[in-house]
Amino acid sequence: MVTTTAQQAVARVASLASDVVVDALPRSPDRSLFHVSFVGGTATNVISVRHGADPGSILLARPDAAVLSLTVSSAKDSLTHLIPYLSELASRPLVLHVAADGNLSDALSLRSSLPFVLHSSSVQQAHDHAILASRLARLERKAVLHIFHASHAAEGIVEVDAAQIHSFLNAERHHSRTLSTHNGNGHGNGTPYGANGNGVNGVNGVNDILSPPSSPSPKLSYPTHPTDDSPLYDLFKAYESASLDTLALVRRALRPLAYSGPTHPSTLIFTLGETAIDSKQIALLDNVGVVQVSLVSPLPPSKILASIPTSVSGIFVLEQIQEWPSKYTPLFLDIVTAVQQRPPPHRPTVHAGTLGAYSVRHSPSALDIQKLLQKPTSGTLHLGPSLPEPTPPHTHVEVPSHESAYTKILTTLFGERLQVENAPEKIVQYGDAATRPEFALGRVQVQLDAREELIQAVRDALRPGTTVSLSHELSVLLGKWLLAKDNVAQSRVYADQITPLLDSTPGLVRLHELQAHFAAPSRWIIGSDAWSHDLGASGLHHLISSSLNVNLLLLDTLPYTQRDSSPTVRLKKDAGLYAMNRGDVFVASVAVYSSYGQVLQALVEADRYPGPSVVLAYLPYEFPGDSDIGALQVLKETKLAVDAGYWPLYRWDPAKERDGKEPFSLDSEVLKADLEQFLERQNHLSQLVRTTPNVASELVGGLGERLKDARKKKAQRAYDKLVNAMDGPPLLVLYASDGGAAEKVAKRLAARGKARGLATRVQVLDSLPLTDLAQESNVAFVTSTAGQGEPPQNGRDTFKALNAAAARNETPLESLKYSVFGMGDSHYWPRPEDKHYYNKPGQDLDARLSTLGAERFADLGLGDDQDADGPQTGYKEWEPKLWKALGVDTVEVTEAEPEPITNEHIKIASNFLRGTIKEGLEDESTGALAPSDGQLTKFHGIYEQDDRDIRDERKDQGLEPAYSFMIRVRMPGGVCRPEQWLAMDRIADERGNSTFKLTTRQTFQFHGVIKRHLKPSIQAINRALLDTIAACGDVNRNVLCSSMPPLKHLHAEMYNFAKTLSEKFMPRTSAYHEIWLDKKMVAGDAVKDFEPMYGAYYLPRKFKMAVACPPHNDVDIFTNDVGFIVIADEHDHLAGFNITAGGGMGVTHSNKKTYPRLGDVLGFVTVEQAYTIAESILLTQRDNGNRKDRKNARLKYTIDRMGLDIFKAEVERRAGFSFQPARPFSFDSNVDFFGWTKGLNGKHHYTAFIENGRVQDEPGRHFKTGLREIAQTHKGTFRLTANQHLIIADVPEDQVAVIEKLLAKYKLDNLTHSALRLSSSACVAFPTCGLAMAESERYLPILIDKVEKMCEENGLRNDSIIMRMTGCPNGCARPYVAEVAFVGKSPGVYLMLLGGGYYGQRLNKIYRESVTEPEILAILQPMIKQYALERLEGERFGDFTIRAGYITPTTSGKEWYDGTG
Repeated sequence: MVTTTAQQAVARVASLASDVVVDALPRSPDRSLFHVSFVGGTATNVISVRHGADPGSILLARPDAAVLSLTVSSAKDSLTHLIPYLSELASRPLVLHVAADGNLSDALSLRSSLPFVLHSSSVQQAHDHAILASRLARLERKAVLHIFHASHAAEGIVEVDAAQIHSFLNAERHHSRTLSTHNGNGHGNGTPYGANGNGVNGVNGVNDILSPPSSPSPKLSYPTHPTDDSPLYDLFKAYESASLDTLALVRRALRPLAYSGPTHPSTLIFTLGETAIDSKQIALLDNVGVVQVSLVSPLPPSKILASIPTSVSGIFVLEQIQEWPSKYTPLFLDIVTAVQQRPPPHRPTVHAGTLGAYSVRHSPSALDIQKLLQKPTSGTLHLGPSLPEPTPPHTHVEVPSHESAYTKILTTLFGERLQVENAPEKIVQYGDAATRPEFALGRVQVQLDAREELIQAVRDALRPGTTVSLSHELSVLLGKWLLAKDNVAQSRVYADQITPLLDSTPGLVRLHELQAHFAAPSRWIIGSDAWSHDLGASGLHHLISSSLNVNLLLLDTLPYTQRDSSPTVRLKKDAGLYAMNRGDVFVASVAVYSSYGQVLQALVEADRYPGPSVVLAYLPYEFPGDSDIGALQVLKETKLAVDAGYWPLYRWDPAKERDGKEPFSLDSEVLKADLEQFLERQNHLSQLVRTTPNVASELVGGLGERLKDARKKKAQRAYDKLVNAMDGPPLLVLYASDGGAAEKVAKRLAARGKARGLATRVQVLDSLPLTDLAQESNVAFVTSTAGQGEPPQNGRDTFKALNAAAARNETPLESLKYSVFGMGDSHYWPRPEDKHYYNKPGQDLDARLSTLGAERFADLGLGDDQDADGPQTGYKEWEPKLWKALGVDTVEVTEAEPEPITNEHIKIASNFLRGTIKEGLEDESTGALAPSDGQLTKFHGIYEQDDRDIRDERKDQGLEPAYSFMIRVRMPGGVCRPEQWLAMDRIADERGNSTFKLTTRQTFQFHGVIKRHLKPSIQAINRALLDTIAACGDVNRNVLCSSMPPLKHLHAEMYNFAKTLSEKFMPRTSAYHEIWLDKKMVAGDAVKDFEPMYGAYYLPRKFKMAVACPPHNDVDIFTNDVGFIVIADEHDHLAGFNITAGGGMGVTHSNKKTYPRLGDVLGFVTVEQAYTIAESILLTQRDNGNRKDRKNARLKYTIDRMGLDIFKAEVERRAGFSFQPARPFSFDSNVDFFGWTKGLNGKHHYTAFIENGRVQDEPGRHFKTGLREIAQTHKGTFRLTANQHLIIADVPEDQVAVIEKLLAKYKLDNLTHSALRLSSSACVAFPTCGLAMAESERYLPILIDKVEKMCEENGLRNDSIIMRMTGCPNGCARPYVAEVAFVGKSPGVYLMLLGGGYYGQRLNKIYRESVTEPEILAILQPMIKQYALERLEGERFGDFTIRAGYITPTTSGKEWYDGTG
């Protein structure tokens, strides 16, 4: 027995029994009664349909389904949409599960249109009837209406196992539909319920399911069986057969009419409702019987008569119906019709009545029933409490939160002018119809008519000879208003001036009445994509043909990834094309999560257009009532749709055509680029044909030559393959690799095979179709592991193809011999429940190949990162087995293996960072650069990336990834001038993705720059007197400097030091200027480049420096390779620095040879000595760093390998002097302090919160526009902080008010955020970072929304807790010194760390190896509560987690893994 509610029981059966379940959602904010209870069964699809949408069309779009189910509440507006489709649905195998809430009026309104109607009055009966209804619909191919009562409390019921339900529904009929032969004792012949004693006594030959065994009815003296085979009776026999089959399954009787009471009652009560009158109460009554109705239709009169003994003289029909359109209710009419067939002496009197608000738990008492029977019968009788009044429409309707993205924009753009004609709040005034677009269109017509009447009234008032005397001022204003009535701004100005004058002018009654129409509003109607289902009959057609000046915002919410599975796609038409064909309608297609600026432009143009406008707005989400669906998923779906061309962005303005301009504007950047490229090729070809007419025929003729050449090459490859096979067995090495490790192993394996005389080839796994794989003889597979046991990106198609072939039980690889080597990390998923993720792709591939008929010639090999030699430990065991199986294990290899190409080879061969970058930029056949050039461009401040949100989609379309580049600016200390800020803003708009990032290295970072925009972007950066050289790569990168120390002159001195330091350690190669700025080397090639400090190899790994001014450690000084801690003299000027060395954040998950480390303090040096010391440290690293293993190449590992004392001595030897003892210093924080401060020079500085450093415009936060306007006004500087925020610095006193006004205008003055949010930081991660394993920048704000609620509940809203997140373990956001940190491991899964020092003085430690959001929240909830209750005075959260025993302190980087949680 299980405890459940009726709706849960029904939802379970519906999802198990149906191919498709359509769940009609109620009006927001109510939630679906069913959605959370659907289970995975045979249902391949559960479709949630928004309130007001059209479930009937979705059901009709599935004609081949064995069983369809619709789950819906009995609210009238939910059922109304079904009525037009009932005639067609009646002949479909459909079960309509309708959840009633006491009142059956609305549900029973469907009764006359459907062949079968069942009613359930208990949870158990709802479960059993759901199975019966599914069986009936499947066998009869007809619709069944199942009405049950939504239970508010769970009850214990006996459920049927899922497997039994499946087999039962798929079984043939067990009982004949011809069940009219009965013997005299009431047992049905030929059924298992007859003479064996398991039967149920019947009523004189009437089928035994009509009455219970305890209450046999007396034998009737007249015939009760029908004498004809009427359609109604045929339907009943179908029901009868299915109910007997169901009885055999559930072992509970399913009676259409269930009788309780004495053998010879004089009064009979029929009930239809949620009431089950207790048999004990019936026994207290005198000769009263009760029949509970479970089958509403088909119910033949003969079956009703069979349940009414001849002793009955009076019948009371009680239905739980509050209101009915006709005088008589349906069951009452059925019973009256039936009793009319009895002769008058045996014909009882029938009385109609209403069954009150009883339920299974609260049934009528004997006293209640007795009072009913004693009432006069002239009117309608009533038993029990009155039914509740129908629930009025919600006076407050919640618009799905995502839709506010558009409504907020409308509000921002149009302010007081905005009129949403079908806004939900109008329900209070106009009722439920107020939200319907058709109703809104009528309101607009009325308003426009009223305004025309106002215009005429004004003209009449101004006409000479009018009886009304107007003042000169009013007369002038009315005249001006007439001229400017359609001008948005001026009409409102005049309206404000005219209105008070009307009050003092008698006789202008009509103007008084219409004065609300003086100002020109912006009228909008908001609709859904349901308008696109039937364009000719919908409100869309009426709107665009009306020529009214009204705007329609049409929201399309279908997610791109569900475009093929959703049945609504077949019904939707192209509303934009339909509207454009009219010729006089403004049309736009927009997507706020793709191009915010284009949305603004389209809405403004729509409002300006003097006629109907249709704006198609994309907003993909699945369940409007689900508040947990984040904007992140909406963003991803939008990007897929726009970039794939599914949702093009465009504007069509007929007004431009009238002015002789092009009316159509294509705004989709991807489509525009493809179109431009196509047109360029076409134009080039056209020009070529014009100048050389015979070129066309030559091109066409050349196609045949190319085909011949291709055939020759193919034949040559086949010949080479044959010749190679003569030397030794063929071996194909296929690899799948994301990070390159598996690729290196595969290529090394192929080279070793070739050295043994094998005919070897090596290629990417996905490059070989399954059909070609079947033709191979020997294949070695090498695969790494991605995410949660997923195959690498370049092997997923093959995995899908293999799985699909296995699902079809095919064996296409019977001639293939294979072996698999998998690479993974056994510690990456340390929890027992996650162990199966270890090397899962390799193990799955090995098993799947065997299933498809392939023969394993060497056992599966597994390489584990945790082994002594990493994956090589397992590889060394696997490779000899491979050679032995191929018969080449005895071959002696004398030739040395070629050394694998590493970054060191690329650097030395690059000719001082040139490589083939220049040639790669000119290659238009791809959006990428060569892999080796991709390593070199880092030295130029450029990373090659691709949009990972759409990577899979583009791969499915046969396209290369959407390559773009990240550009990072070199800007020491993070200081720039306003004109430089404006230049960065323009570059982001013209060359990037219209946003830019303030990074943790105090600089600008651009994303989404395509290859042909790289050079113009870098040239624009240089024109702004900035550059990108050494912003990345194995050199000293951008030098950090504390943003806002207390003393202004000290900041100037340390900033100048940081700037000089950056210039001193900049690479000297001229390659940067040659490639990007078109500057040639002096004397051609006669003078060669020379790197006096770095040399031709540059550094083993990246190198970072920072300058910090105590007590503020905003740059996290100890996380840098070299740190300069400012020591001031007695006059508060710069005396020198305490030097730190050996900090670094980068880690490789589960690789204990890698770890974060904080820098050690080496000692004090003067300012002049600091440059020398920095150079000595860098040169020591250059000459001693690990160039063989980049994972152990940072300075931190060099120091630990050499020993701190030896390293320090080497630095002093190179510098020529020793360190002085370190001077005293202290830090107390590393967060930014927001708001206004005043420097010693009298100038002001404002620190603005820029969440995660992303400068962009979004609904409600137009930060990018605001900062642009500030830069156009500001005369001081901008300072970027290492915490990704912005200081508007050096504001003179007379400009403070101007800046404050702009800050307020764009909400940049909002500093009311929680201290947790103000102290947070995140790296970019998805979608652009190629190293990201999980979300970071896009997800951290969502997580903080939830965690800060915990802080607020415990009184910690204003207590700073440093929380950081990165998408991979490289540590760009410095997570390993945060008090709480999350480091991505796979999508949605993070490493959780605790215990970092509040001011960056202590590393944190791993608390949990892998956590998801629910686990994060479950961990932090009690932890934050305990911190609030038990913390000591001034104790920080990181310190508390150590004192409370959650984690042990980390004393050094090498001990980071010790004592993890």
